Parts: sequence; structure tokens; C-alpha cells
Amino acid sequence: MIFGKKILLRSYKESYVEESFNLINNLEILSPLCHGNIFPLSLENQRDFIMKCMKSNEPTFNFAIEEKSTGKYIGGCGINSYDSKNRNVTIGMWLGEEYHGNGYGSDSLRTLCNFIFDEMNIFKIKLNYFSFNEKGRKCYDSVGFKVEGIRKNEIFRFGKYHDIIEMALFKEDLILK
Repeated sequence: MIFGKKILLRSYKESYVEESFNLINNLEILSPLCHGNIFPLSLENQRDFIMKCMKSNEPTFNFAIEEKSTGKYIGGCGINSYDSKNRNVTIGMWLGEEYHGNGYGSDSLRTLCNFIFDEMNIFKIKLNYFSFNEKGRKCYDSVGFKVEGIRKNEIFRFGKYHDIIEMALFKEDLILK
């Protein structure tokens, strides 16, 4: 387990299937995560995802996020792609809606990034977000991510096109509040 101030990152457990299904199956959560059409997830799809996460697939990896004080599952994060030659990774993260705005996101992201820099010897951490995801942007900024590029009108959501913002973080820019 990897400990943050308010959260801990751990490997997935089968017991998370139903809770993760209930947390993620929400338009507010799915819309900033999915590139394609947003359809409700089935319980079986979520079970398959968690079972896949339970198998070690280094160097990409998904962590469950637990609230430290209660041990309750609140979301997920992980390394979505890994480039060993250039020592960079692309990450992603999500939290259940009820956990937004309470510091869980920034603590989760900070904890994940610190682990990646210190334990994996990664030089650069990247992420992408959709321009309508203002909550995500505030979280990324608070940890030290900087904009590197904008892919204009890349995703169609809510009846119009939106940009995809590319961000990156170097170890010296990580804000460890």
C-alpha cells in the first residue's frame, strides 16, 4: 500500500466490484473519462475490469483509492502507458462524485506522482483532460502539472466539440503540500 495524507493506494480487490460500479456509473464521472460514446457500464464489465486490475500487468498498473480513515473504496488511478526509453508515463484518475472538492483528488494524484518519481525513476508524468473538466484542471494545477499542448475540438460531448488539454509534470515541479 502507498499512503497519502487522506488516502491510500492499493491493489484492487474483488470486493470493490459493486462499490466501483455504483461510483463510476454516473454521467458526471464517465463524461470526463471516456473518449467515445457514454453508455452506462454493466456490472459484468466492471467485474472484468477489476479482475484484470488484480492481475499484475507491469509497467502499467491500476490502483484502488481508499479513504484512509474508513478504508472505503472511493475511486481509482493508475499508469495507462509507459515509455521505458524516454522514462515517461501517462496517468489517469477518477473519484466518486461525493468525494470531489474535499482534497481526495489532489492527495491521490500527489501520492501517485510521488510514487512514480521515487520508485519507478520516471522523468516525466503526462495526463490529458477534456476542456470542460474544470474540477480536474484545478486538481492538476494544484499538484504542479503544466499545460504542454491543446488538441482543438477533439472530442464531441454535450452537443459540441471540446479541446483535449495535454499536461505534464517533472519531479522538480511536484507540489508536496
